[in-house]
Amino acid sequence: MTSDLPMPQPEDPVVYSGMMIAREWGMSIGGADGLKVALKALEPQLAREHAVHELVAQQAERRAEREAEQERHAAELAERRALAEAQQRLMFVRLIVGAVLALAMLGAGIFVVRDAWWLAALLCGPSLIALGKLFVLGRSDSDDMRYVAGGARGATDAAAQAQPPVPPAM
Repeated sequence: MTSDLPMPQPEDPVVYSGMMIAREWGMSIGGADGLKVALKALEPQLAREHAVHELVAQQAERRAEREAEQERHAAELAERRALAEAQQRLMFVRLIVGAVLALAMLGAGIFVVRDAWWLAALLCGPSLIALGKLFVLGRSDSDDMRYVAGGARGATDAAAQAQPPVPPAM
């Protein structure tokens, strides 16, 4: 019976071991006919195992896709948080700069009010509000500049019409 089956070449160890297993099965089952019957019975089992293997592979692929999607979502969330934190810091810096600038302009306006009231009007007028709006809110409208220009023009016109102070008599 062993002479009916071709002897494989031992060059390829996988094919050689497979042929040896098939040969042993053929001898234990009762020849080539018994081997055919055994292989036909084994074929549905192999198909089921293949289907299970494919299902497991598909589940692993879907799991990997879900994990990749979760990682992308986590990265986007971290990026959004970092952007929000940067915007919050920027708004805080703007608020502090605007407050310091407003206080400095108010202080300077109060300091010069006796000597140059028109300069005090420039420092404490619409320009103070426009710069505060620019730094705190981060926006400037065209009307803001129109009001600042009108206020500066009014203050300088009033200063030009004012009488110069009389020098003290000695």
